[in-house]
Amino acid sequence: MRRIVAYMLVSIDGVAQDPDEFVLEWDEEMDANLAEVIGTQDTVLLGRGMHDEWSRYWPSSDIQPFADFINAVEKYVATSSPLTGDWPHARAIEGDVLEFVRGLAAGDGGDVGVHGSMELTASLLAAGLVDDLRLVVAPRVAGKGRRLFGDGVPTAYELVASSATPTGALLVHYRRVS
Repeated sequence: MRRIVAYMLVSIDGVAQDPDEFVLEWDEEMDANLAEVIGTQDTVLLGRGMHDEWSRYWPSSDIQPFADFINAVEKYVATSSPLTGDWPHARAIEGDVLEFVRGLAAGDGGDVGVHGSMELTASLLAAGLVDDLRLVVAPRVAGKGRRLFGDGVPTAYELVASSATPTGALLVHYRRVS
C-alpha cells in the first residue's frame, strides 16, 4: 500500500490559492521539511493547470531540493485533453481519476505526492483518498481566495508532527484516522 500525501502552502485563514501572495519568506527549515516530504515520493499527481504552469518553470529552475525532484519524478496529470510540451515523465491520466488514484495507492512503491493542484487535492480529500496532509501554514491572513477545505465529508486527522520555523511558518503533518 502506498500513501497519498498532499503538500500544500496555506495562509492562517486556510487560503491555498496563489501562495506567492502570502508565503513571503522561505527558510532552511522549510527546505528541510520539503526535502523530507519529497524524499519518500516516487510519483506525483498534478492538476492540468499546475502541470502547464510547472512544465514551463521547473525544467530550467535550479531551486533545490524541488527542481531535481519534480523534473525526474513520474508525474500523472488529471486532464481531459492531451498534454502539451515535453516535460519528462509527465503523462495524462486516462479514465476516472479517483479510480486511477485508488489503483496507485493499492500498488507497490513510494508515497504518491499531490503538490499544489487545489481542485485535484479537494476531490481527493472529498473521496477520502488523502492519507497524509503536509501543510506549510504561512504567518499571514490572505483575506480572500480559494481555501483548501470547502464543504465536504467530515474527516478526522491525527497530528503526527508540528514545528515552527524561524520565519514564523508552521510545518504541520496530519494523518487521516477515519
